Amino acid sequence: MSYNSITELAGGKIFALHNTFPLDGRVSAYPLGARGHAASNCYLLYEDDGALLLDTGYAAHEDTILKQLSSIIDSKMPLSLFPLRMNEFMSVGNAMAIAKRFNVVECHSPVPDVACWLEFETVGSDGKNKDIPTLATNLFDPSKKYWVGKIGNRPIAAFHAPIRLISTRWIYDETTRTLFSSDMFTHVRQDDASGPWLVEDDDGVTTTALVRSFLLNTRYWWLEGAETESLRRGVAGVFDRFDIETIAPGYGTILCGRALAERQFSVLDDVLRNLDRQVVKPQYIPRGVER
Repeated sequence: MSYNSITELAGGKIFALHNTFPLDGRVSAYPLGARGHAASNCYLLYEDDGALLLDTGYAAHEDTILKQLSSIIDSKMPLSLFPLRMNEFMSVGNAMAIAKRFNVVECHSPVPDVACWLEFETVGSDGKNKDIPTLATNLFDPSKKYWVGKIGNRPIAAFHAPIRLISTRWIYDETTRTLFSSDMFTHVRQDDASGPWLVEDDDGVTTTALVRSFLLNTRYWWLEGAETESLRRGVAGVFDRFDIETIAPGYGTILCGRALAERQFSVLDDVLRNLDRQVVKPQYIPRGVER
Protein backbone atom coordinates (compact mmCIF):
# COMPACT_ATOMS: atom_id res chain seq x y z
CA MET A 1 0.00 0.00 0.00
CA SER A 2 1.39 3.41 -0.99
CA TYR A 3 0.81 6.69 0.81
CA ASN A 4 1.56 10.08 -0.73
CA SER A 5 2.05 13.51 0.75
CA ILE A 6 3.82 16.81 0.19
CA THR A 7 6.15 18.51 2.66
CA GLU A 8 6.69 22.24 2.19
CA LEU A 9 10.12 23.50 3.21
CA ALA A 10 11.77 26.88 3.55
CA GLY A 11 8.65 28.96 3.17
CA GLY A 12 7.57 27.39 -0.10
CA LYS A 13 11.02 27.35 -1.69
CA ILE A 14 11.08 23.52 -1.70
CA PHE A 15 8.28 20.98 -1.98
CA ALA A 16 9.10 17.36 -1.20
CA LEU A 17 6.82 14.91 -3.04
CA HIS A 18 6.64 11.74 -0.96
CA ASN A 19 5.37 8.44 -2.33
CA THR A 20 5.84 5.54 0.04
CA PHE A 21 6.42 1.83 -0.35
CA PRO A 22 6.48 -1.02 2.18
CA LEU A 23 9.81 -2.53 3.11
CA ASP A 24 9.42 -6.24 2.52
CA GLY A 25 12.73 -7.24 0.96
CA ARG A 26 11.89 -6.29 -2.63
CA VAL A 27 13.54 -2.86 -2.82
CA SER A 28 17.34 -2.98 -3.12
CA ALA A 29 17.73 0.53 -1.69
CA TYR A 30 17.05 -1.04 1.73
CA PRO A 31 18.44 -4.14 3.46
CA LEU A 32 16.65 -7.41 2.79
CA GLY A 33 15.51 -7.66 6.40
CA ALA A 34 14.36 -4.06 6.79
CA ARG A 35 10.70 -3.64 7.65
CA GLY A 36 8.38 -0.67 7.96
CA HIS A 37 8.02 1.95 5.25
CA ALA A 38 10.16 4.30 3.20
CA ALA A 39 9.37 7.15 0.84
CA SER A 40 10.76 7.93 -2.56
CA ASN A 41 11.26 11.67 -2.60
CA CYS A 42 11.17 14.03 -5.56
CA TYR A 43 12.01 17.64 -4.78
CA LEU A 44 10.49 20.65 -6.51
CA LEU A 45 12.62 23.76 -6.05
CA TYR A 46 10.25 26.65 -6.63
CA GLU A 47 10.47 30.29 -7.69
CA ASP A 48 7.70 32.44 -9.13
CA ASP A 49 9.37 32.47 -12.56
CA GLY A 50 10.35 28.80 -12.82
CA ALA A 51 10.88 25.52 -11.02
CA LEU A 52 13.40 22.68 -10.92
CA LEU A 53 12.42 19.06 -10.22
CA LEU A 54 15.06 16.77 -8.75
CA ASP A 55 14.21 13.17 -9.79
CA THR A 56 10.87 12.12 -11.25
CA GLY A 57 9.89 9.04 -9.21
CA TYR A 58 8.91 5.47 -9.94
CA ALA A 59 6.51 4.87 -12.81
CA ALA A 60 4.20 3.09 -10.35
CA HIS A 61 3.62 6.50 -8.73
CA GLU A 62 3.03 8.37 -12.00
CA ASP A 63 -0.58 9.38 -11.32
CA THR A 64 0.07 10.70 -7.83
CA ILE A 65 3.26 12.55 -8.82
CA LEU A 66 1.43 14.30 -11.66
CA LYS A 67 -1.31 15.29 -9.23
CA GLN A 68 1.22 16.47 -6.67
CA LEU A 69 2.96 18.66 -9.24
CA SER A 70 -0.36 20.01 -10.50
CA SER A 71 -1.24 21.13 -6.98
CA ILE A 72 1.89 23.33 -6.90
CA ILE A 73 2.53 24.57 -10.47
CA ASP A 74 0.43 25.05 -13.56
CA SER A 75 1.15 23.63 -16.99
CA LYS A 76 2.65 26.90 -18.25
CA MET A 77 5.35 27.43 -15.65
CA PRO A 78 8.87 26.76 -17.03
CA LEU A 79 10.04 23.51 -15.45
CA SER A 80 13.52 22.00 -15.56
CA LEU A 81 14.18 18.33 -14.77
CA PHE A 82 17.32 17.10 -13.06
CA PRO A 83 17.49 13.29 -12.61
CA LEU A 84 20.29 12.72 -10.12
CA ARG A 85 20.94 9.16 -11.37
CA MET A 86 20.23 8.62 -15.05
CA ASN A 87 20.31 4.82 -14.77
CA GLU A 88 17.89 4.50 -11.83
CA PHE A 89 14.15 4.12 -12.42
CA MET A 90 13.41 6.20 -9.34
CA SER A 91 15.17 9.17 -10.95
CA VAL A 92 13.86 8.90 -14.51
CA GLY A 93 10.67 6.83 -14.38
CA ASN A 94 8.22 9.70 -14.91
CA ALA A 95 10.33 12.17 -16.88
CA MET A 96 8.42 11.78 -20.13
CA ALA A 97 5.03 11.66 -18.42
CA ILE A 98 5.88 14.98 -16.77
CA ALA A 99 7.16 16.43 -20.06
CA LYS A 100 3.85 15.56 -21.71
CA ARG A 101 1.84 17.34 -19.02
CA PHE A 102 4.01 20.34 -18.06
CA ASN A 103 6.14 23.01 -19.72
CA VAL A 104 9.47 21.19 -19.41
CA VAL A 105 12.06 23.49 -20.94
CA GLU A 106 15.18 21.37 -20.35
CA CYS A 107 16.55 18.26 -18.73
CA HIS A 108 19.97 18.34 -17.09
CA SER A 109 21.78 15.19 -18.12
CA PRO A 110 25.28 13.66 -18.02
CA VAL A 111 24.61 12.17 -21.47
CA PRO A 112 23.63 13.88 -24.74
CA ASP A 113 20.22 13.40 -26.38
CA VAL A 114 18.52 12.78 -23.07
CA ALA A 115 15.19 11.77 -24.68
CA CYS A 116 16.76 8.47 -25.79
CA TRP A 117 17.42 7.65 -22.13
CA LEU A 118 14.02 8.60 -20.79
CA GLU A 119 11.43 7.12 -23.11
CA PHE A 120 10.48 3.62 -22.00
CA GLU A 121 7.28 3.43 -24.04
CA THR A 122 8.27 4.39 -27.58
CA VAL A 123 5.92 1.78 -29.07
CA GLY A 124 2.32 1.43 -27.96
CA SER A 125 0.36 -1.79 -27.49
CA ASP A 126 -0.92 -1.35 -31.05
CA GLY A 127 2.63 -1.55 -32.41
CA LYS A 128 2.67 2.08 -33.52
CA ASN A 129 5.32 4.58 -32.49
CA LYS A 130 4.14 6.91 -29.75
CA ASP A 131 4.66 10.65 -29.77
CA ILE A 132 7.75 11.64 -27.82
CA PRO A 133 7.94 15.20 -26.50
CA THR A 134 10.87 17.28 -27.59
CA LEU A 135 13.16 17.53 -24.60
CA ALA A 136 16.13 19.87 -24.67
CA THR A 137 19.31 18.47 -23.13
CA ASN A 138 21.44 20.63 -20.87
CA LEU A 139 24.62 18.57 -20.65
CA PHE A 140 25.80 18.35 -17.06
CA ASP A 141 29.13 19.93 -16.18
CA PRO A 142 30.07 20.48 -12.52
CA SER A 143 31.94 23.64 -13.51
CA LYS A 144 28.70 25.19 -14.79
CA LYS A 145 26.47 27.49 -12.77
CA TYR A 146 22.89 26.34 -12.27
CA TRP A 147 19.82 28.28 -11.22
CA VAL A 148 16.22 27.88 -10.13
CA GLY A 149 14.09 30.17 -12.25
CA LYS A 150 15.76 33.02 -14.11
CA ILE A 151 19.54 33.14 -14.33
CA GLY A 152 21.00 35.04 -11.42
CA ASN A 153 17.96 34.57 -9.22
CA ARG A 154 18.61 31.49 -7.08
CA PRO A 155 21.94 29.67 -7.51
CA ILE A 156 22.43 25.97 -6.82
CA ALA A 157 25.59 23.88 -6.90
CA ALA A 158 25.48 20.59 -8.80
CA PHE A 159 28.40 18.19 -8.48
CA HIS A 160 29.42 14.54 -8.62
CA ALA A 161 28.56 12.69 -5.41
CA PRO A 162 31.78 12.04 -3.46
CA ILE A 163 30.60 8.53 -2.60
CA ARG A 164 28.56 6.51 -5.07
CA LEU A 165 28.11 3.15 -6.76
CA ILE A 166 26.81 4.54 -10.06
CA SER A 167 26.99 7.96 -11.67
CA THR A 168 25.25 10.23 -9.16
CA ARG A 169 24.96 13.94 -8.58
CA TRP A 170 24.33 15.85 -5.38
CA ILE A 171 22.72 19.31 -5.30
CA TYR A 172 23.23 22.11 -2.79
CA ASP A 173 20.66 24.90 -2.61
CA GLU A 174 22.39 27.96 -1.20
CA THR A 175 19.17 29.86 -0.52
CA THR A 176 17.70 27.22 1.79
CA ARG A 177 20.98 25.60 2.96
CA THR A 178 19.69 22.22 1.77
CA LEU A 179 21.77 19.31 0.49
CA PHE A 180 19.96 16.90 -1.83
CA SER A 181 21.92 13.70 -1.30
CA SER A 182 20.26 11.18 -3.62
CA ASP A 183 20.95 7.65 -2.30
CA MET A 184 23.09 8.67 0.69
CA PHE A 185 21.71 9.40 4.20
CA THR A 186 18.65 7.32 3.32
CA HIS A 187 18.69 5.03 6.37
CA VAL A 188 15.89 6.69 8.41
CA ARG A 189 12.73 4.73 7.66
CA GLN A 190 9.41 4.86 9.50
CA ASP A 191 7.06 2.31 11.04
CA ASP A 192 3.99 3.92 9.45
CA ALA A 193 3.47 4.89 5.82
CA SER A 194 2.25 8.32 6.90
CA GLY A 195 5.67 9.15 8.29
CA PRO A 196 6.77 11.55 9.61
CA TRP A 197 8.99 12.12 6.56
CA LEU A 198 10.75 15.05 8.16
CA VAL A 199 12.48 15.03 11.53
CA GLU A 200 14.25 17.82 13.35
CA ASP A 201 17.14 17.92 15.81
CA ASP A 202 17.18 14.18 16.64
CA ASP A 203 16.31 11.29 14.34
CA GLY A 204 16.67 8.80 17.17
CA VAL A 205 18.33 6.11 15.04
CA THR A 206 21.56 7.37 13.46
CA THR A 207 24.35 5.34 15.03
CA THR A 208 27.60 4.00 13.68
CA ALA A 209 26.33 0.42 13.93
CA LEU A 210 23.08 1.14 12.07
CA VAL A 211 24.67 3.16 9.27
CA ARG A 212 27.45 0.59 8.81
CA SER A 213 24.94 -2.25 8.53
CA PHE A 214 22.69 -0.20 6.23
CA LEU A 215 25.49 0.60 3.80
CA LEU A 216 26.91 -2.91 3.70
CA ASN A 217 23.48 -4.44 3.12
CA THR A 218 22.54 -2.16 0.24
CA ARG A 219 24.45 -0.79 -2.77
CA TYR A 220 27.51 0.04 -0.67
CA TRP A 221 28.34 -3.60 0.08
CA TRP A 222 31.78 -3.03 -1.52
CA LEU A 223 32.99 -0.61 1.18
CA GLU A 224 34.31 -3.25 3.57
CA GLY A 225 38.04 -3.47 3.00
CA ALA A 226 38.08 -0.74 0.35
CA GLU A 227 40.41 2.25 0.31
CA THR A 228 38.11 4.73 2.00
CA GLU A 229 40.43 7.62 2.81
CA SER A 230 39.70 9.37 -0.48
CA LEU A 231 35.97 8.89 0.10
CA ARG A 232 36.29 10.44 3.55
CA ARG A 233 38.08 13.45 2.13
CA GLY A 234 35.42 13.90 -0.55
CA VAL A 235 32.51 13.67 1.89
CA ALA A 236 34.21 15.98 4.39
CA GLY A 237 34.89 18.44 1.60
CA VAL A 238 31.16 18.77 0.93
CA PHE A 239 30.40 19.50 4.58
CA ASP A 240 33.26 21.98 4.82
CA ARG A 241 32.33 23.75 1.58
CA PHE A 242 28.61 24.18 2.20
CA ASP A 243 26.59 25.47 5.15
CA ILE A 244 24.20 22.51 5.42
CA GLU A 245 21.15 22.76 7.65
CA THR A 246 18.90 20.22 5.92
CA ILE A 247 19.71 16.88 4.28
CA ALA A 248 17.06 15.86 1.74
CA PRO A 249 17.71 12.27 0.56
CA GLY A 250 16.11 10.53 -2.39
CA TYR A 251 14.66 7.89 -0.09
CA GLY A 252 13.45 7.94 3.50
CA THR A 253 13.26 10.85 5.88
CA ILE A 254 14.35 14.49 5.50
CA LEU A 255 16.77 15.48 8.26
CA CYS A 256 16.51 19.09 9.45
CA GLY A 257 18.76 21.05 11.77
CA ARG A 258 22.46 21.85 11.75
CA ALA A 259 23.23 19.49 14.63
CA LEU A 260 21.41 16.61 12.96
CA ALA A 261 23.13 17.26 9.62
CA GLU A 262 26.51 17.37 11.33
CA ARG A 263 25.76 14.06 13.05
CA GLN A 264 25.02 12.35 9.72
CA PHE A 265 28.39 13.39 8.31
CA SER A 266 30.22 12.53 11.52
CA VAL A 267 28.73 9.04 11.72
CA LEU A 268 29.36 8.39 8.02
CA ASP A 269 33.00 9.43 8.45
CA ASP A 270 33.36 7.09 11.42
CA VAL A 271 31.88 4.20 9.40
CA LEU A 272 34.16 4.86 6.43
CA ARG A 273 37.24 5.09 8.65
CA ASN A 274 36.52 1.72 10.23
CA LEU A 275 35.80 0.04 6.89
CA ASP A 276 39.15 1.01 5.38
CA ARG A 277 41.48 -1.75 4.20
CA GLN A 278 43.95 -0.74 6.90
CA VAL A 279 41.36 -1.74 9.49
CA VAL A 280 39.43 -4.65 7.95
CA LYS A 281 40.02 -7.10 5.13
CA PRO A 282 37.67 -7.38 2.16
CA GLN A 283 35.59 -10.52 1.98
CA TYR A 284 33.12 -12.20 -0.34
CA ILE A 285 29.57 -12.03 1.01
CA PRO A 286 27.01 -14.44 -0.49
CA ARG A 287 23.71 -12.98 -1.61
CA GLY A 288 21.20 -12.67 1.20
CA VAL A 289 23.72 -12.63 4.05
CA GLU A 290 23.24 -9.46 6.08
CA ARG A 291 26.03 -7.78 7.99
